Amino acid sequence: MCLLGFSSGLPFLLVSVTLSLWLKENGIALKSVTMIASAGMTYALKFLWAPLLDHWRLPLFTRLGLRRGWLLFAQLGVLCGLLLMAAFTPLQLQPFVLATLLVAFMGATQDIAIDAYRIEIAPPSAQGALVATYALGYRLGLLLGGAVALILADHIPWSWIYVAMAVAMVLPIVTTLFMREPTVARSTPLGWRMAMRESIIDPFTDFFRRYSWVVAGLTLLFILLFKLPEQSIGTIFNPFMRDMGFSKTEIGAVTKIYGVWIGIAGAFVGGACVARWGAWQTLGACIVLGACSNLLYLLLLGNQGSLAVLTLAISGQNFAEGMLGPPTVAFLSLLVNRQHTATQYALLSSLVNLPGKVLGFFAGGLVAVIGYGGYFAITVISMLPAMLLFAILWPRFSKERPGDIAEAKEPST
Repeated sequence: MCLLGFSSGLPFLLVSVTLSLWLKENGIALKSVTMIASAGMTYALKFLWAPLLDHWRLPLFTRLGLRRGWLLFAQLGVLCGLLLMAAFTPLQLQPFVLATLLVAFMGATQDIAIDAYRIEIAPPSAQGALVATYALGYRLGLLLGGAVALILADHIPWSWIYVAMAVAMVLPIVTTLFMREPTVARSTPLGWRMAMRESIIDPFTDFFRRYSWVVAGLTLLFILLFKLPEQSIGTIFNPFMRDMGFSKTEIGAVTKIYGVWIGIAGAFVGGACVARWGAWQTLGACIVLGACSNLLYLLLLGNQGSLAVLTLAISGQNFAEGMLGPPTVAFLSLLVNRQHTATQYALLSSLVNLPGKVLGFFAGGLVAVIGYGGYFAITVISMLPAMLLFAILWPRFSKERPGDIAEAKEPST
């Protein structure tokens, strides 16, 4: 799971935050940079093809099984896409953007397959340990695709960096070839209509059957909004750092090396809070803390080039972001019916990221109009609708615990 987490984390920044700096250095306008670097929005739409990974075996990968077959296919796609990005470079912008979309699509597909594999490989009691191990590998992947890539960019061409990132994908590919396929008995639908119902319709309607339409609708709206402050920073971050006078090495060392470990520390604290107070209460506190941490970036506007202020801002924002991770996973676990785990989890996790990605798409245009200070202020204010929904939904979720819900929603045998 650690190696699979590494495989999942590696391409994420290479099609978003890290990519934005490569584009900016090639003289591409900030508005276009944020739009192209929003290829990561694909991750927010992965629920659209998640049912395929539950019900369709890839013709050339059948010997590996359903989960490993899709996972190997996606990993090979990420590797090939990174090599294509290195070959085209932003100088051939149109094919370069298509290669970027390929990496993002295959990376999102990989995430679906890994989540399904994790859920099926072990019982619910072991899921906590698997998620923690996966998260460590994911952070290491972010470290390589973020910090190491940025530091290397001060010394070697970007295209060679992306070749090196493609080579790094070989290790998780070997892992996929040697790990075992989950032993899950799957029913074969009788006819095309039944297959469509079981794979597409039932996973989406099940949520509304288990909750009332009002509660389900408000919950989905809350999921759409509560990570908006965090997600909207991504594509604008590296251009902002460069405009504040920091070198790529400084950005990589402080934000991607030091910041990663601060995020891991925050994740441990967030996990402890979930164990002590439950997912719902911890989630509300972390939403407020995470949104307010964006205000720390305003300090950089008056202290451009100051490593001390940068370290302070990264410490607060990454710690808060790390804390938000465990209650987010725990809350989504409360909502998932294990009979439709892969598709429902893909849908819910996609909804979490979608609005922030949309805002990030327009981030460059907004900054051009209202400046960095106004943009960061908007990201903080954007938490208010989510907190209003949090208060409305408090009576429904405040007493629920992940362990209790997981047992209650186990399919009967």
